[in-house]
Amino acid sequence: MLGRFAARSVRGRVSARPSPRVRKPWSWWRPRYWGISARSAFVSASVVLVALIVAGAGLAFILYRSLLSGVDDAASGRVRDIVAALRYDTAAELDAPLVATDQRIVAVQVIDGSGTVVQRSQSAPDAPMVPPASIGTDLRVGLPDGAALDGDARISGLAVTGRTGHYTVLVGAGSEAVESTVRTVIVLLAGAAPIVMAVAAAATYLLVHRSLRSVDAIRSRVSDISATDLHERIPVPSNHNEISALAVTMNEMLARIEAGHEAQRRFVGDASHELRSPVAAILSALDVASAHPELLDEKMAELTLRPEAHRMQSLVEDLLLLARADERGLMLRRREVDLDDLASAEVGRILRETSVPIDAELVPTRLIGDASGLSRVLRNLLDNAVRHAFSSVELRVWPTSTHAVVMVGNDGTAIPEQDRERVFARFVRLDSDRSRRGGGTGLGLAIVAEVVGAHGGTAVITERSGGGTLVTVQLPLRYSPESSR
Repeated sequence: MLGRFAARSVRGRVSARPSPRVRKPWSWWRPRYWGISARSAFVSASVVLVALIVAGAGLAFILYRSLLSGVDDAASGRVRDIVAALRYDTAAELDAPLVATDQRIVAVQVIDGSGTVVQRSQSAPDAPMVPPASIGTDLRVGLPDGAALDGDARISGLAVTGRTGHYTVLVGAGSEAVESTVRTVIVLLAGAAPIVMAVAAAATYLLVHRSLRSVDAIRSRVSDISATDLHERIPVPSNHNEISALAVTMNEMLARIEAGHEAQRRFVGDASHELRSPVAAILSALDVASAHPELLDEKMAELTLRPEAHRMQSLVEDLLLLARADERGLMLRRREVDLDDLASAEVGRILRETSVPIDAELVPTRLIGDASGLSRVLRNLLDNAVRHAFSSVELRVWPTSTHAVVMVGNDGTAIPEQDRERVFARFVRLDSDRSRRGGGTGLGLAIVAEVVGAHGGTAVITERSGGGTLVTVQLPLRYSPESSR
């Protein structure tokens, strides 16, 4: 056992610090070799780029539609003004401002019923900008012009019957300024995008790199902690954030590892101490028998060799049981068990081996469990009660609707309340000495806790009425996997 523990510790130390991965000098551009800071910066720049593309496209579209709407409104307003004038005047009598051009209006045409342009602005062509037949009595807005204005105008038109005949009014509004404005905005956004991406990437890299300094400090400190200095702890940053929470969690983990390592060290030391006593007694007896062969008789075998051998055998069995429980849990053979029969057999054994009277009250109780494990529980409880009793021991076994209850009490010294949970640990004894006669091996109640826990039950120590100690064990009558967790 000691060899296996030592080998496991060596393997743990060897595998605790893996050899660093060698980075090839030409592989820096591969994302798999990037650090968290570089990856975060790349992701931040990519997100900013996508956001700028989406926002820029949306802004350009909205700006384009808004400017076009203003152009179309100007053209349709001019159309309405000309149509209102034609209801009272001829085309030749129209006021000059109605057919004049400005920054928005680039062409004006008034076409009579025969399709001839009878009034126009200086920039308007002689031929109709759009076929008059396509214009009705409902205002048409945003029509594309023909080839005359190089496609840079949006035509609004309306047909009207005036005082002197039927006319079609066409007004072209220039869209070149709109397109130029939108192109300028797009160029500005495209020029600003690299700057914004670079700033976002740099800021993200610096912030993440600064945040990871605490993580790197934790990693360095953890790498320096070995099995010999588990008392060391990781410095906790003053800021209350995820890094400080990680440091607190790491310290709690180190505390658990240190407690487990200390418990394992104590377990090995106590086991070595307990095994040393019977081995030393047997070797001493054999040395005496070797020097004085006439003393090696049946009396020495019965009084020295056989008890020490049995004690060592019992201790080894207890240690193996606990080792199996630690490694993979107790393997229980579950079947129907009459708990009262097991208790009766253990009472008979105690009465044959000791003179301590036992007050037993056994009610027929059947449950699903491991017979050998439950016998071990009853044996350890009764042996412990007999060892500490002044004059008597009591045993009660009875069933309830869901549990089997076992109560074992003695009239000895009561266990202090602060020690009633601690005594279920391994090699814990409240005796002032460590003699075989006074305190046993300190594994009896630990085995009780393991077996009862594997059955999904509980074991509780209280003070007995009238003085002494009372141990109460409750076991489920029917096994369920959830109850044993």
